Amino acid sequence: MKKGLFITFEGCEGSGKTTVSKYLYNRLKDEGYDVIYSREPGGVDIAEQIRAVILNVNNTAMDPRTEALLYAASRRQHLAEVVLPALNEGKIVLCDRFVDSSLVYQGYARGIGIDKVWELNQFAIDDCMPDMTLYYDVDVEIGLARVRSRGELNRLDSENVEFHKSVRRAYQLIAEKYPERIVTVDSNQCLQTVEEESYRLLKNKIDANEQK
Repeated sequence: MKKGLFITFEGCEGSGKTTVSKYLYNRLKDEGYDVIYSREPGGVDIAEQIRAVILNVNNTAMDPRTEALLYAASRRQHLAEVVLPALNEGKIVLCDRFVDSSLVYQGYARGIGIDKVWELNQFAIDDCMPDMTLYYDVDVEIGLARVRSRGELNRLDSENVEFHKSVRRAYQLIAEKYPERIVTVDSNQCLQTVEEESYRLLKNKIDANEQK
């Protein structure tokens, strides 16, 4: 059986990663690939319940370490129920967010420390890392304007501008640290351009995986 492929999508609020990742899923599916699409936090019932707690706008008293632990718990359940079984069956797994989000949001922007959050998540992911991560880099002001235009805000959307700038800085830092895995896409461009660039990068990765 051919090896499965694990692709994740990362970015600040309003980066377009969800829109693009869903486009890629539908395009690959139409082309006959055995592909599944999921998201973090969430993707399965237990993880979605945890997501509801994390993003509830009323939970402003949540401690940063509590937040990090909840994300890790949701991540483990999602891996166990969705990602690992699909990879073992040789499928392509597209996932909107993964461990990099925790490194960025809780590790850097919340000030816990990237290394500490990484250590915490080792228990959850058990060495399961993406084969490729597409990071959608967008100017904070553009991203937040996109978020506001779509209406209802969650707890993370509602953070101040400095928080979102910290998130972007952290993403850029880890993209520099893991260039063999993380590919940066300029998400300030028009949607069609971003979609086509993302498809090219993803298709190249799929073709390389099939040749192994």
